[in-house]
Amino acid sequence: MLKQVWAGLRVLVVLTVITGIVYPLGVWVVSRVPGLESNAEGSIVTQNGQAVGSDLIGVDPVAADPNNDPWFHTRPSALAKDPLGPADPSSSGASNKAATNEDYLKVVQERKDTIAKREGVDPSQVPADAVTASGSGLDPQISPAYAQLQAPRVARVTGVPVARIQGLISENTLRGIAEPGVNVLKLNLAVQATKRG
Repeated sequence: MLKQVWAGLRVLVVLTVITGIVYPLGVWVVSRVPGLESNAEGSIVTQNGQAVGSDLIGVDPVAADPNNDPWFHTRPSALAKDPLGPADPSSSGASNKAATNEDYLKVVQERKDTIAKREGVDPSQVPADAVTASGSGLDPQISPAYAQLQAPRVARVTGVPVARIQGLISENTLRGIAEPGVNVLKLNLAVQATKRG
């Protein structure tokens, strides 16, 4: 019996050293390799030395005055308390409601009506990604169509010409294997920089 206890303790000590010290230290060392460092640090976007957000986590900006809203907005989150309200980025999740669920359809219609009113368009012009939450609820990107829908409002409020806003949308559109997407944080930062300049 004593022999088994000592064998168990040796295994415990060895595995504790490997999984509690060697492995975390190895991961940290690899994360310091040039080129990997920004990914290891959470893809933090900084401006003037201050962290302003993440490349990979979309957080919907809140306008102080909803009638004077200068921001491009992300997709809605299923975890937000109101249909278009910002969600807590420390948690994520989907609603798990089917596309035919009455509650889900009601929320989607409410989002569509709210966005159409905010953007001054007919509800039929609101793209799907503006009213449907993603699986995580933290997507950093929106479709170019949703960005273009918001462009006239952002131009009006910021005073930046619509053509320049549309150019910024094009400059911040990522094209690759998947559908094109516009990083909302980078687009908002570009609009702010243009407005200041």
